[in-house]
Amino acid sequence: MMSLKGLGVGETEDQNKIRFQVELEFVQCLANPNYLNFLAQRGYLKENTFINYLKYLLYWREPDYARYLKYPTCLYFLELLQYEHFRAELGKAQCAKFIDDQQILLWQHYTRRRNRLMEMTAQRNSATDGPHTNGQPNNTK
Repeated sequence: MMSLKGLGVGETEDQNKIRFQVELEFVQCLANPNYLNFLAQRGYLKENTFINYLKYLLYWREPDYARYLKYPTCLYFLELLQYEHFRAELGKAQCAKFIDDQQILLWQHYTRRRNRLMEMTAQRNSATDGPHTNGQPNNTK
């Protein structure tokens, strides 16, 4: 388990582990534009303590920490959350909807492209394997 940046004095290993898990989960929530809109509408993105917390979380960009992330888009949004203008725009529902739509389009494009590459690879592999009979190579000369 990774140790966290700024480990508190007197923090036990169990407390460190829990803090790691909580911060990991929170950072990954930042990949959800609807959650960001929720935070903005509740005023969290205007509070200095919360903004400072977002700055503190930038350590997740380091490879030793980023490798634990399932949703790397959260790092992009964590970076954008450092800017006041972006935080202000997130309070608008249409902004969150636009970001959400763009994410879906990106995922669809990525999925289609990945599937095409897999199909091309499978076709290339079957063409180089030559003819087969009942799943076995044809050894006739």
